[in-house]
Amino acid sequence: MTKFTFTEKKDTRSGFGAGLHELGRKNGNVVALCADLTGSLKMDAFKKEFPERFFQVGIAEANMMGLAAGLTIGGKIPFTGTFANFSTGRVYDQIRQSIAYSGKNVKICASHAGLTLGEDGATHQILEDIGMMKMLPHMTVIVPADYNQTKAATIALGEHHGPAYLRFGRPTWPVFNAPDRPFTIGKADKLIDGKDVTIFACGHMVWQAVEAEAKLAEKGISVELINIHTIKPLDVEAVLASAQKTKCVVTCEEHQINGGLGDSIAQVLGRFFPAPIEMVAVNDSFGESGKPTDLLKKYGLSPENIVAAVEKVMKRNK
Repeated sequence: MTKFTFTEKKDTRSGFGAGLHELGRKNGNVVALCADLTGSLKMDAFKKEFPERFFQVGIAEANMMGLAAGLTIGGKIPFTGTFANFSTGRVYDQIRQSIAYSGKNVKICASHAGLTLGEDGATHQILEDIGMMKMLPHMTVIVPADYNQTKAATIALGEHHGPAYLRFGRPTWPVFNAPDRPFTIGKADKLIDGKDVTIFACGHMVWQAVEAEAKLAEKGISVELINIHTIKPLDVEAVLASAQKTKCVVTCEEHQINGGLGDSIAQVLGRFFPAPIEMVAVNDSFGESGKPTDLLKKYGLSPENIVAAVEKVMKRNK
């Protein structure tokens, strides 16, 4: 059974802000751009200490991506900040043509992703962004699980060369990763060792899976829980090693069932090790306004839904 507990809740967007501020102190080439959402993206500390390296572009997200691409030519490392919907859907053409195509060293940092955005509703709760971004050649896609991991991922991106998408959220969420827990882009993080079933999760759904694991342990089911914080490049070796051990898999993500983490895992299994898989994700639907935890429950992303998916996939395995 898990030994992961939490003593506080903090929003992952604040982890980004803290990581960006620390990175700014370490590397003078790091610059930040924001589309009129400095407070929401927690970029205030960076702006205050490094005003000459902060660019407020206003509500002009497409222009922000073009500016960021241009800054890389002079050796700068731009981190752009706005809501996930505006970081991807609104500016996809600019990302594809100006950043991904030429491999520009731009870090696209996106807050308020998924259903847990809450009351702002379906128009802002983007659930397609992981799929959109992972399909772009050269693009790295990272979806950290809590405050500490988001901070670590932000700092790691300062040393990573190439375009990247960092997805995080608005609500306060359990902090369960230690501040010094190692973070390596492209390497899965095994949280719990088990033998009966593997759960692969990302983002806020990692904690949902932690809670589900505790419920399953009470039923005598041994879960191997792996945090796939890097969707692309996917740690294929870790995915296969776990799937070959447990012989059945459940994926969990705050994203459409089409195009996200589950699709990436299923592709690996289909190519190298066919095994039963169930996906806990939003089933081809837009969201709605509501409390984050209520929305996760309504759209089938609760710990209880993960438990049901595990029991289903284990029956298929038998």
